[in-house]
Amino acid sequence: MTKHETRAAWDESRPLEFKDENGGADNAPDPVEAIEELSATVTAKLTELGAEQKALKERLDTELAKANRPGAAQELKDEGATLEAKAFTIFIRKGQNALTAEETKTLRVADDTSGGFLAPPEFTTEIVKKLVQFSPIRQAASVGNTASASVILPVRTGRPTASWEGELEESEETESTYGQLEIPVHEAKCFTDVSNKLLEDAAVDIAAEVSSDLAEEFGRLEGEAFVNGDGIKKPTGFMADPNIAYTAGGDASKVTADGLIDLMYAVPTFYRNQAVWIMNGTTLAAIRKLKDGTTGVYLWQPAFVAGQPETILGRPVIEAVDMDDVGAGKFPIAFGDFARGYRIYDRIALSLLRDPYTQATRSVTRFHARRRVGGAVRLPEALRKLKIATS
Repeated sequence: MTKHETRAAWDESRPLEFKDENGGADNAPDPVEAIEELSATVTAKLTELGAEQKALKERLDTELAKANRPGAAQELKDEGATLEAKAFTIFIRKGQNALTAEETKTLRVADDTSGGFLAPPEFTTEIVKKLVQFSPIRQAASVGNTASASVILPVRTGRPTASWEGELEESEETESTYGQLEIPVHEAKCFTDVSNKLLEDAAVDIAAEVSSDLAEEFGRLEGEAFVNGDGIKKPTGFMADPNIAYTAGGDASKVTADGLIDLMYAVPTFYRNQAVWIMNGTTLAAIRKLKDGTTGVYLWQPAFVAGQPETILGRPVIEAVDMDDVGAGKFPIAFGDFARGYRIYDRIALSLLRDPYTQATRSVTRFHARRRVGGAVRLPEALRKLKIATS
């Protein structure tokens, strides 16, 4: 039916002629035209929605393909981390005033009273990697994080004792006893001065430069404390802990092969299977010259596979510069399961405060850094040390 035919049919079917208030002819819009206009509008809208739906589906398919690509999750994580690192680099070069509002929100404000900024993940991770070079005890010990000023660990001080019993005999009372070990978190501080010219030079990776300086100083400080610290304003070192037993090396002035074997097997089997040797480079050089008295084979064995550590009597070796040299009455070697025996807790990985004023007359900017870390022996029986002595 054509438009005109539809209109004629509509006109013939109307029993009455509508009048307006003033008695005039009906001036209402043509219903057929209104329906056709509405239909056209709905059709156009549906077409538009269909196009949007198609575009959305294509976009979702693209994002899904990206997400399923190997390494995509790490890329998304790195993208967010890069923005934070960029803002942190601007903070180092020019200070907080140079940051935009968005960049300021990207940085995580530290909870210390100095009002500094916590370094972003990339910066902090680089610090930790470099700390291993100067503080290798982190390689062997168990490292955790804490939000408190100290960590309290429950320690079993007595174990239950069982016994064989005959029929109708009463059982003897037995129970475990427990104590507590508190590991306080101590604060370490240092600062480094950076030339303003260096900060202005865009070709220099200033974040890496500051990272290197801080890593060296914090690593030196905590590495010494993890080994020989007395627990006063610093971690307690495993070599200073009076509960760590020792084995005499069998000679009053040098390391012997028999002394190393005695030390190794003085550690309980459970801990020995996961144990490592810790000594400095001078001691390691002396041990590399030792041979088995029967076969003539060196006790020290090189790593035959890339990434694998050197070994002595089958167990890995960690070189720590803060260990004693070989000498009469000294304790140059430690052996044991340090993952169970020694605990390290980080409270604040790194907090950095930029100070452009104190050294302004020298044209340098000072960066104040602080870390909070604690460490102590958790399980003395898992560790043992060698004494250069006959008994």
